[in-house]
Amino acid sequence: MTEGRYAVAVDVVVFAVRDAELQVLLIRRGIEPFCDRWALPGGFVRARETVEEAAARELEEETRVKGLYLEQLQTFSAPDRDPRERVISVAHVALLPADRTKDAVEGGSDAREAAWHRVSTVLSRKSRRVALAFDHEAILGVALERLRARTLSTAVAFRLLPREFTLSEAQRVHEIVLGHPVDKVTFRRRLAALALVRETPRMRHGPHRPARLYVAADL
Repeated sequence: MTEGRYAVAVDVVVFAVRDAELQVLLIRRGIEPFCDRWALPGGFVRARETVEEAAARELEEETRVKGLYLEQLQTFSAPDRDPRERVISVAHVALLPADRTKDAVEGGSDAREAAWHRVSTVLSRKSRRVALAFDHEAILGVALERLRARTLSTAVAFRLLPREFTLSEAQRVHEIVLGHPVDKVTFRRRLAALALVRETPRMRHGPHRPARLYVAADL
């Protein structure tokens, strides 16, 4: 490695609520280093693109997922985080809406496959956990902490819901993200106090009483 020289990369943490669990989209690497290991989608930034453009491009090339809202998470710059050379990664977070969780994902570029994994399994300390390449476990941990912190103070978790949702559905998604139950009365008071949702004239009909549909106010 040449002194003073380094490459810039991006890594993308894509969260979704699938099968009533918080999941993350991973790719199985098809090249060295860490060939055949699971990793976050990502790659090197090209000379004439921004890190945001690189994140969107790499996500689409390696998983076929596109059109997601991306937000910068943090820069990861440990000198030995990549065995090839000094690589500084600008990590991003994306949230997949519930009405897109059935979209097909497919490995492409240097990814052999793409698949959803339970966050709890990836970050488990048990022997059967999913071991990620590079420092991607640390990146995922930081992303989860950020998502949970922002779920308590912003409307970010509503990006995991379909465009229209019931308050019960919204509460359930918040519980899944936070990892613990949420008091119904407190949750609805918070929504009202912070004006996080807007009521629609539409109702959802099912086996039980009809439920009012809402939309996120600031998304």
